[in-house]
Amino acid sequence: MIVLMTSVACASTPDTSAANAQDESYQAAIEEALRPASDEQRALANRSDPLTRASFWASEYQKDAASLDTTIQFMRALRAIGSHDRVLDVATTAVPIHPDSYEIFLEIGRTYMAQGKYDQATQALVRSADLSPTTEAAPLAALGLAFDRMGEHEKAQTAYQFALEREPERVSTLTNYGLSLALTGQLQSAEAALRKAVVAPGADVRVRQNLALVLGLQGRFDEMVAVDPNAPPRSIEANQRALRDMIKPQTQDFGELQSLDTVLDTLERTPAAEQVMPEVPEAMVETESMQDPIAAANVIKSEPELAGDGPQPTPAALRPTLRGSQGR
Repeated sequence: MIVLMTSVACASTPDTSAANAQDESYQAAIEEALRPASDEQRALANRSDPLTRASFWASEYQKDAASLDTTIQFMRALRAIGSHDRVLDVATTAVPIHPDSYEIFLEIGRTYMAQGKYDQATQALVRSADLSPTTEAAPLAALGLAFDRMGEHEKAQTAYQFALEREPERVSTLTNYGLSLALTGQLQSAEAALRKAVVAPGADVRVRQNLALVLGLQGRFDEMVAVDPNAPPRSIEANQRALRDMIKPQTQDFGELQSLDTVLDTLERTPAAEQVMPEVPEAMVETESMQDPIAAANVIKSEPELAGDGPQPTPAALRPTLRGSQGR
């Protein structure tokens, strides 16, 4: 009997060991699946196309929905593919967990802007500005763009000025500020802001195009050509003709220039060999604006990027107001 029991025990040992090994393997697989991606993997994902990036961050968010960095990256990836409602869904979970995160409110504001809901956008962006560090310009710069979209150009210019106090050489803010000034007929001030943008680190051809447009609106066509010498000649000639039509030839009274949108609309209808030079493509409101051209080429544009561009609803009374140069 003793011999028989010993034999049975010995016979069962391999099965038990195999079961334990299987459990350990299963547990290791679970731990591997839940392990956050490495910094290298995250960097690679952010260089990928928008859909791949959104899929990657959706997976990371499932692993740890409480991570602030993961949540922000996921919201940005969703916004890049136009999933604005999903961004707001994520925000309903994220805000109670991170009530003092200016970046979450910044993403909420940008999402509302992409949907044309500028009143809600300004509220979120004011909250973001209140929570942000005194060196962070993005919330105030985005707030300025939201005000411009609403036709509240004076408020927009105030927000840009506060943003520039925080980051004086921020190209996107200088560009939007210049365009906003042009929208209110302040062409010399607009030129000054855009000249600062042109020489600031990270400026690209779009900034020169904006400056060329403002110079053209002042009738300074030779300078307009000199600022952007690589523009197609036919485009320059067509734009000069269109701009001359907007300017009184004798008095050059620019006070009657009601809106830059009128000029842009005319320019868009003007025949040209290639894309019309002063298309006024503004800097993105993203903190990561003026990014690497290769990375930027992979981003699906899900929202208007021009100060004064996009839908222009009837301006509504705004509840939020700026509360000082530090956004507080």
